[in-house]
Amino acid sequence: MDLVLKRSDHQLHSPTNFLILSMAVTDFLLGFTIMPYSMVKSVENCWYFGITLCKVHYSFDVMLCVTSIFHLCSIAVDRFYAICYPLHYSSKITISVIKRMLAVCWSVPVAFAFGVSFSEVYASRIEGYQILVACSSLCHTVFNKLWVTILFTVGFFTPGCVMLGIYVKIFLVSKKHARVMSSMPENADHEKPNQLSKNKDRKAAKTLSIVMGVFLICWFPCFITVLIDPFLNFSLPTLLLDALTWCGYFNSTCNPLIYGFFYPWFRKALRYILGKIFQTHFNTASLFPENQ
Repeated sequence: MDLVLKRSDHQLHSPTNFLILSMAVTDFLLGFTIMPYSMVKSVENCWYFGITLCKVHYSFDVMLCVTSIFHLCSIAVDRFYAICYPLHYSSKITISVIKRMLAVCWSVPVAFAFGVSFSEVYASRIEGYQILVACSSLCHTVFNKLWVTILFTVGFFTPGCVMLGIYVKIFLVSKKHARVMSSMPENADHEKPNQLSKNKDRKAAKTLSIVMGVFLICWFPCFITVLIDPFLNFSLPTLLLDALTWCGYFNSTCNPLIYGFFYPWFRKALRYILGKIFQTHFNTASLFPENQ
C-alpha cells in the first residue's frame, strides 16, 4: 500500500501541481480567515472586532487577494512554456524555479499589504480621513491617489496584462498548430493523431477563454472602482464597494473548478483517492496518459 501511494504521489510532484497547491492554500486561507469576518461586516453593516483587528483583517485581505492573482499569473507563465516550448519546458520550469516564483508570489503581497496598512501611508494627504474612516464602525480602509494607483498597477494591471499577453500567445500558437495539422495529408496513420491534436487545441482555447473571462469579470470591477474612488472624493457608495469586493472573492471560489476539474488527470487522481485506492490496477495506472 505504501508503495502504491508513493508512486501515485510521485506522479503529482510536478511544477504545475506545486503552483496549484500553493494557490489552493491561498484561496483556502482567504475563505477560512477573511470571508467570515467580511460576511459579518456585510450583513451587520458594522465592524465589531476593534481597530487593530480591522487593520490585520484588511492586511490579510489585500495580501491573499493579490497573492491569488500572482499565482494565476505564475500558472500562465508555466502553461506558456509547457505549450509554446514543450521541448524546453523541463529545463526551464524546474522545481527550483517554481520555488522562486512562489517566493515572489507570497513575499511581495505580504510586504506591500502589511507595510502599507500598518504604516498608514495610504492615508496621507486625505482630507477628513478621521471622519471618513477612523471614526467609522465599518472597517472601511481608503487609499490616497498615489497608493491606490500603486495597488491597481501591482495587484491587477501588471499581472493581468502578463496573463492576457501570454494567453493570446498560447492561443495563436494553438491555432497555428491546428492549421499545420489540417494541412497534413489525411490517411489511416495520421487521421487519429490529427483529430486528437485538434481536440486538444479546441480544449486549450476554451480553457484559456474561461480563465481570462472569469478573472476579468471577478476582479476588474472591484479594482477599477477602488481606483477611481479617491479621484471622486470617496463618493462611491460603501455598499457598491462591498458588493464588488465579494465579486473578487468569487474568483477564489472559481479557481479550484477551473484549474482542478478541467484537467482529466486531476479527476482521475481524485477518484483514486476517494474510492479506488484498493483496486489492483492502481499501482500501474498513470495519471498522465499520452492523449490527455
